[in-house]
Amino acid sequence: MDWTKQAHHDLQNMPAEGGDLVMSARAELITAEDPYFRGIDADASLPHWMTVRQLASTSPGGPHIVDLAGGRGWLIYTFMRRHADPQIVVTEAFWA
Repeated sequence: MDWTKQAHHDLQNMPAEGGDLVMSARAELITAEDPYFRGIDADASLPHWMTVRQLASTSPGGPHIVDLAGGRGWLIYTFMRRHADPQIVVTEAFWA
């Protein structure tokens, strides 16, 4: 998983509670067969504090958002399915 400079900076400045949830969400994303969790109930196996959805319904292959702890925080990321080296890029990290 790669991070933009701003997203990484925001992660480093989060309180411990937010940072821990972000790292747990990171583990879920990088080990998922499909980090976009497409399909009905595709994200049913995720922890109860984490949901994944499209950022814009008109762009199913575009950026997605991981809502953390009922909206207290989120990650916005893009997944690039490459044959040899799939890549997830986090463009925004937030915790309130």
